[in-house]
Amino acid sequence: MSTTETLPADTSASPSDPAGPGKPATRNGLQALAMRLHFYAGVFIAPFILIAAVTGALYAISPILEDVTSKDLLQVEPQGTPKPLADQVRAAVATQPNLALVAVSPAPGTADTTRVIFNDPSLGESERRAVFVNPYTAQPVGDSVVYGSSGALPLRTWIDQLHRSLHLGETGRLYAELAASWLWIIALAGLVLWFRRVRGRRNRNSATWLLRPDRSKGGRAKTMNWHGAIGIWTAPVLLLIAATGMTWSTYAGANVTELREQLSWVTPSVSAKLPGSSTPAPASGGDHQHAGHEMPKPENPEQRIGQLDVVYAVARADGVTQGSEIAIPAKPGQAFVVKERRLPGTYTVDAVAVDGSTGQVTDRLAYADWPLMAKLTNWGIAFHMGLLFGLPNQLLLLVAMVGLIFVICYGYRMWWQRRPTRGGSAFGRAPRRGVLRKTSPWITVPLVVAAAGIGWFIPLVGLSLVAFLVVDVLVGLTQRARPTSA
Repeated sequence: MSTTETLPADTSASPSDPAGPGKPATRNGLQALAMRLHFYAGVFIAPFILIAAVTGALYAISPILEDVTSKDLLQVEPQGTPKPLADQVRAAVATQPNLALVAVSPAPGTADTTRVIFNDPSLGESERRAVFVNPYTAQPVGDSVVYGSSGALPLRTWIDQLHRSLHLGETGRLYAELAASWLWIIALAGLVLWFRRVRGRRNRNSATWLLRPDRSKGGRAKTMNWHGAIGIWTAPVLLLIAATGMTWSTYAGANVTELREQLSWVTPSVSAKLPGSSTPAPASGGDHQHAGHEMPKPENPEQRIGQLDVVYAVARADGVTQGSEIAIPAKPGQAFVVKERRLPGTYTVDAVAVDGSTGQVTDRLAYADWPLMAKLTNWGIAFHMGLLFGLPNQLLLLVAMVGLIFVICYGYRMWWQRRPTRGGSAFGRAPRRGVLRKTSPWITVPLVVAAAGIGWFIPLVGLSLVAFLVVDVLVGLTQRARPTSA
């Protein structure tokens, strides 16, 4: 969850500002309002976005770090033909006889290990224990806790929780939600300001002026130019990160989920219930997260293990051809559910349900049949996690986070450079007051309505916006009182 132009903006009139000092803001009301919003949000929200950017940069490369630090668990040397999947699972079960077998992830590549996954009641939500098996020897090479739909190992999980909540629990998640909620607002306000400023340059008809700083300037103008140019380069990525980041948030995320349900944009699922069975069976969807303490121990596990090779072959023949996870039925009347995993470079989540006793496909869900918005949501989440197109995705996120850090630092430098050099405050001045009163109602009324709607849908934006207004009013009252007391 990161941010685009989260920095305090340039608030002084410039030769490119047609309104100039002291002129009415009616014709430039949108720009002036964007200036004031960008300033306050940049000053007060940027620290939260900066933390999200630093932890986000680490999160972006966490898959790379995981591959390096856990290579002994994840990688093996290819040695001919893999052993039957059932033999690999039996070897793993022998190392964890007291835990319930719940799933198997066959080795997705020739140099990968097979994951045999168990329910461990001692673990937390969405955590399971995995035994990693060499598919060529059917010998376990180690075990570890795995987390979530991507099967993250402890290092990546630790970085994930750092980015999400700073390891402060539900309270810590508010920082990330605040950053993600304001990111796109500050970015759009900054884009308005940057576009207006660039229009005042010479050769303003050239679109390249939007993408590069004006190096002829010095001082605060130079800082502003770098702030804006880096901001516009990183804005597309950061806007996408903000939108997908809100889906994980506490308050805005709940509203997003409710909206998706009302618009039928939810992730579809495949049923594990066998035909003619009265036993309820859980459905398996694309965004399913596993809670380690919720899965019961399957009945007759040896019989289920013996059916795995047939089930896996049937699923692959039916279109589940990428790295997948096979959910073991926990009760009679349930089928095996084979679903493609969220792996780097995987763009689909095809799934089928297979009757282990007959080898018949009882239900299927092709990714092509997902609603468009469910597909876009899945791709957006995978992009945010750095998994949509693998290493290039992770490097793009890293560059965007580093760019965001520079944008924030340049913004605060602009604020410092704007401070009075003789007397007055030690910090930079805020933008001029009275903007809202001088702005046309045709601009003001829709903006107020939009702000109210956004504040309701994204509660942390609404609360912080009210706080900004209170601060602004208090500052105005203080400034009015000074001439009277003098």
